[in-house]
Amino acid sequence: MIEMKNVCKEFDGLEAIDNVNLSIQKGSIYGLIGSNGAGKTTLIKLLAGIYRQENGAVTIEGNPVFENPSLKQRIFYIPDQPYFFSQYTTKQMASFFKSMYHSWCDKRFTKLVQSFELDLNKKIHTFSKGWKRQVAFILALSAKPDILILDEPMDGLDPVVRKKVKNLMIQDVAEREMTILISSHNLREIEDICDHIGILHKGKLLLEKELDELKTEVHKVQVAYKGGDSPKQLLKDLNILHSEKRGSVLLYIVRGQEEFIAEQFSKSNPILFDLLPLTLEEIFIYEMGDIGYAIKNIIV
Repeated sequence: MIEMKNVCKEFDGLEAIDNVNLSIQKGSIYGLIGSNGAGKTTLIKLLAGIYRQENGAVTIEGNPVFENPSLKQRIFYIPDQPYFFSQYTTKQMASFFKSMYHSWCDKRFTKLVQSFELDLNKKIHTFSKGWKRQVAFILALSAKPDILILDEPMDGLDPVVRKKVKNLMIQDVAEREMTILISSHNLREIEDICDHIGILHKGKLLLEKELDELKTEVHKVQVAYKGGDSPKQLLKDLNILHSEKRGSVLLYIVRGQEEFIAEQFSKSNPILFDLLPLTLEEIFIYEMGDIGYAIKNIIV
């Protein structure tokens, strides 16, 4: 298990991570999302052992990550902009990582290079952004880490390669119980691959839940009445996060259990009633709006 307990990190007197408590179970794919400047990259670098926290503890299976070489052999971190040694080819970078990771698998490396149709002897600095990221994934997956940490991992990859990379990661989670932490602004991709979600805002972790559980707690309701408006008592009995009117149809975003919400609306005798699931992107927008993060007129 990966854990952060009461973790704080500051730069030049400014709090980047503020008393964060987080836990990621083995074999989980955890998606970290948040507003710009929320502290996601800082949190990731704390988990990867690149930064040292001012307060609290960052541990994996109870062992501190920072300055722990044996533990870091089990972690592979791909940053937003993957780094490679100057003038190195993929073959040379593979040799370097082989010396660093005892779990390195030559057979898998060869198979991945063939699958991605990569030129092993071409210098990586001559590659496009997308190809550099493919090299990073080939190296990461060949190292067979227990924990894979990714910052904006799919940026620059075309749809076919994205699907291939996601399938490879899911395969490792299923077969080896590899744990993955992904930070991304692409919420649709997070929703597609992750089973747990954490929302970070201004250095604080607002919530941390299973994705399926999160989706069962917030719902979109479309309703219409002969008189035009919803009964006032109905709205008092529900936890309304957002409401708007579109012609004769009323739209509500409601937090609560689906059965209870449906029961309350049915009692009000609407002429139209639809209870619809929300995407992760919509949930994020309304959760952030609930704390005053102004995003308007995005949902269609």
